[in-house]
Amino acid sequence: MVTDYDRRVWVMVLMLVLECSIKIELVGASPQVSAMFVFGDSIVDTGNNNFLNSIAKANYWPYGCDSPSRFPSGRFSNGKTVVDFMGDMLGIPAPPPFADPATTGPRIGGGVSYASAASGILDDTGRHYGDRFTLSQQVVNFETTLDQLRRMMTPANLTRYLSKAVAFMVFGSNDYINNYLMPSMYPSRYQYSPPDFANLLLNHYARQIVALNSVGLRKFFLAGVPPLGCIPNQLATGQAPPGRCLDEVNNMLGTFNEGLRALASSLNRDHPGSVFVYGNTYGVVGDMLNNPPRFGFRVVNESCCGSGLNQGQITCMPLQAPCFNRNSYLFWDAYHTTESANYVMAQRAYSGPPSDCFPINIQQMASINL
Repeated sequence: MVTDYDRRVWVMVLMLVLECSIKIELVGASPQVSAMFVFGDSIVDTGNNNFLNSIAKANYWPYGCDSPSRFPSGRFSNGKTVVDFMGDMLGIPAPPPFADPATTGPRIGGGVSYASAASGILDDTGRHYGDRFTLSQQVVNFETTLDQLRRMMTPANLTRYLSKAVAFMVFGSNDYINNYLMPSMYPSRYQYSPPDFANLLLNHYARQIVALNSVGLRKFFLAGVPPLGCIPNQLATGQAPPGRCLDEVNNMLGTFNEGLRALASSLNRDHPGSVFVYGNTYGVVGDMLNNPPRFGFRVVNESCCGSGLNQGQITCMPLQAPCFNRNSYLFWDAYHTTESANYVMAQRAYSGPPSDCFPINIQQMASINL
């Protein structure tokens, strides 16, 4: 016969078990890094361009239609970006945009996003869109954040904090799409051969990466450029054979991506006490293009929200009805991937093999004590 006393004992035991389970779960979900500082373009912009005088914005529906809030935040996706998923995997919230006046004080503790749509490695890139934070400006903006952090921490704590942070860097796509491949607006195509242009980008990029390293950041993820000849915007030019990507554009990217991988190796050699990881974005997106069913995709040659040939001649417009089955699309708009594809890219960067992340992945990098 079960007495009231027995019931009370079992309730207490059950509560203790639940409390221990919750504590274990929280410990397991503890942050793997102190912060994430994001530098890049629209692929990882979390809303900076909302506050800039730019026509490159994603602050209208249907952008964000699959986000937790169902509200556009400035992210160029139907839902989460690679940075949002990476934050989930690392156990920290996605960093707030630098340009938001509210990004100050305790709010910067988990990192800041400086990424800006239309920005590039070169200051000239994307100028036809209006204001944007170029790579060099993003580095300056980080130093502004650093000044705030110096007032919030002791020098020793700040050094330790920065050594445990990750710099997530995504650049290069706009230098091609919104510079080199627009010869009517930019002279770079006439001034440089594709290999020479790639080397120009790499030289500029390396200087800014070293500048960030010199002020305290120690862990870097350097994302390569995806196969731009396969995005709806480029397919919409009609220059690619039916069912094929624009090989001429993809072939241009080899020198940059191979050079960025080599740069990561040389930086690791020349900067002991720091870690530089190359992300093979080209290969990961290539996998999704070549093996769509493996990733749950059925449509990889047109966007979910756009107009014209391959739904890529005009990108997603305000209040335009997107496709219904968004999880089966690789591309969300003329330039950007869907939330589903963003998850794949984040997962491969976080825990992928050396063919995805070289020489180690982000999970392994986060576990290193410097």
